[in-house]
Amino acid sequence: MQLTQFATALLLGIGYTLASGCQAPDGRFTIAVIPDTQNMVDFKHQKAAGFAIDSAELFMGQMQYIADNTESNGGEIAFVASVGDVWQHQTLVMDPDHMKRGFQAIENPLFAGEILVTEQTATVEMPRALEGYKLIAATGVPFGVAPGNHDYDAMWSDSAFTPDFTRITELLSPDGRLQVYDPRIMGMLHIGGLTNFNSVFGAHTAFFDNKDWYVSSFNGGANSAQLFDAGGYTFLNIALEMQPSDEVLAWAQSVLDQYAGLPTIITTHDYLDPRGRRAANPIIDLKRVDPLAHNSAEELWTDFIRQNDQVFLVLCGHHHGQAMRIDNNAAGHEVYQVLADYQDRGQAGLDAGQARTGDGRIVGIGDGWFRLMEFDTEATVPTIKVRTYSSHYNVFSGELSEYATWYKAGEQPGMNDQQFYQADAYTIELGDFRARFGEPRFTPGISAWMDRAVAFIRSGKEETHHN
Repeated sequence: MQLTQFATALLLGIGYTLASGCQAPDGRFTIAVIPDTQNMVDFKHQKAAGFAIDSAELFMGQMQYIADNTESNGGEIAFVASVGDVWQHQTLVMDPDHMKRGFQAIENPLFAGEILVTEQTATVEMPRALEGYKLIAATGVPFGVAPGNHDYDAMWSDSAFTPDFTRITELLSPDGRLQVYDPRIMGMLHIGGLTNFNSVFGAHTAFFDNKDWYVSSFNGGANSAQLFDAGGYTFLNIALEMQPSDEVLAWAQSVLDQYAGLPTIITTHDYLDPRGRRAANPIIDLKRVDPLAHNSAEELWTDFIRQNDQVFLVLCGHHHGQAMRIDNNAAGHEVYQVLADYQDRGQAGLDAGQARTGDGRIVGIGDGWFRLMEFDTEATVPTIKVRTYSSHYNVFSGELSEYATWYKAGEQPGMNDQQFYQADAYTIELGDFRARFGEPRFTPGISAWMDRAVAFIRSGKEETHHN
């Protein structure tokens, strides 16, 4: 009994010390990464529009799961990163800035599924997105959102790239699908305007205004920076526009300079493709349409990320599927670049009786899949355990026997089943993390000691209770 009291007093003392400003002695925490949610909140994918289920409920379930597992609710999620394409449709044919600069839109039936100017963007999709992120915000967890191409006010087929319908007919496969994505044949999409995005996620919205962890923004909040404390370190996240301009990167550099030495994550929409290349989708390449206003993914790497040693992790979406690559930066240290985008998964719709499209494709609604990146900075070699979870099916990818059957052909047809499972569940070893960022701000091993002390106290209480 005396030993139990002693252990309890020790824990109370440690608790007092932590409450006085020291960080909790625990090297384990999780970053939740929200991939493209556009198809879940798409107004056409709800029962009111004749869809088999309200796909927005999958989105809300995903956001509720993340909220329920934040640190303030007893879980391990210390930060939430969204890679963009929060909603689906547009409210303008073209934004005023691009109109003034002489850009012109053309009719292109090939992009009818991508372009739809509708009031339901503002009356259905954006309000549902706002509702979901309010669940996250209510927990107090820091979070950042990077805009995707669908979050811009306008998206159009640009007049500089006229589709060649003769060539298109020649390139159609027997099932009616085009196998070659060439902007000289199909045309090219372009985007502009961030009024909608900033109305929901801008720097002066209730989400971020006066939050001490929201430390900087640019273009009204389309680019933003957040701090969060976890695992014995203070981390910096910088969320960037899609294929960001030189001005945006100059702002981002100023943020890195202000918070020099902090382990930094870059979150952006378009960076890696499913083959692990830093390459744009050929039919929505902002750099190609407007080279003075955008940097390609390769330029983002070469001119910015590679030159800043504190950047150790890059998160992205946009391209349907998953990929991970590691490159050494200019200082010789590793940068881990991770793609996750599950928007085309549609098994949940099939389960509910949703019909396939006329050419046999499944209607993508995301199926509630997202990423959990579980850090352990206390390990001898710090690690990130990457796992993929569906809040709809309530399983991790490796626990679902149908996982490859349902999704591999549409995302990674060149992989075998084992490779596909491994692409969504793996461990990254942060071999040079401590050399770059120092030791964590707690004594390694103390959290394990505390776990044992708590177990000892509980066992004593159980014995007292039973006796």
